[in-house]
Amino acid sequence: MSDISGHLLTRPSPSFSPSGNDRVSATVGYSSVLTCSPKSNITMVTWKISPKVGGPCTLGYRADQNKTDRTTCSDSVNWKFRPDWNPALEIRQVGIAHEGNYTCEVVAKEGNFHTTYHLAVLVPPRLALYCDDHGNPVCEAAAGKPAAQVSWVLESNSTPKEEGHDNGTVTVLSKFTAYSTNMTNTTCIVSHPAGNQSKSIACRPSKDNFIRYVYIIPCFLSIIIFMAVIYYFKLHSDRLCHKTKPPETAPTHSPQDDTVEVEPYTTYVQKENVIYNSVSDLTVGQNLPPATVTSNMNDSTTLERKRDPL
Repeated sequence: MSDISGHLLTRPSPSFSPSGNDRVSATVGYSSVLTCSPKSNITMVTWKISPKVGGPCTLGYRADQNKTDRTTCSDSVNWKFRPDWNPALEIRQVGIAHEGNYTCEVVAKEGNFHTTYHLAVLVPPRLALYCDDHGNPVCEAAAGKPAAQVSWVLESNSTPKEEGHDNGTVTVLSKFTAYSTNMTNTTCIVSHPAGNQSKSIACRPSKDNFIRYVYIIPCFLSIIIFMAVIYYFKLHSDRLCHKTKPPETAPTHSPQDDTVEVEPYTTYVQKENVIYNSVSDLTVGQNLPPATVTSNMNDSTTLERKRDPL
């Protein structure tokens, strides 16, 4: 049986030559005492320990030699009293590594006795109750062994989640989801073999979330508007570029065309010069008045134009 402080006290069966397996438990951090059949005229007592972690160890006592012996046992495991008087075994500062089987064998004048204990180490969970970002109560029973049972005083549709750890402990997480929002305090109850715990909390919708949304939404809208303005100006500039045409280039003329256009004028000028030269020579040679010669020259020019039009 377990006392209030967590110490383990087990009494053997009063029947002759008892033999059995007892399941006992001890809370981590406390001391545990396992008793063996206290008989008079004990000849020999042996404790055989087989923990789940580490190798086996043995504690022995021989009355004929009044001698105790131990092999590979840690200092935390030792005789509680004098073995010739009471061969009880004490485990100080119980840890998870102490979990395993403990067998006591007694040789006395009345006969041989042995009792085996299956020791289970209990680790009480650490209870934490808080409000999440959405204002929902969250109950956490961390690193318990075995896994704790989490429940709520008010009805909830929460499903606990379990997470196992390498040392054999389990963390249980439960989020309270109420059917009704007209509640003030919420109580979480953690049930565990090492002891029950409970806590209450009052959660409200988080103001931080509201303030966060007030800042995030305008920033998001500003980014959208900014991108829309950039897209509008880019689209408008592309349209202006398509409407603007490149300047037209002046048509090019080959030098041959210019030569063809100039040749009639050159011919005309050459003929005019020939006529004027002829008139000048005639005026000087015949002593004619210039007016007469000029008149004849104009007539010749007219005839020449008719023959060779531009």
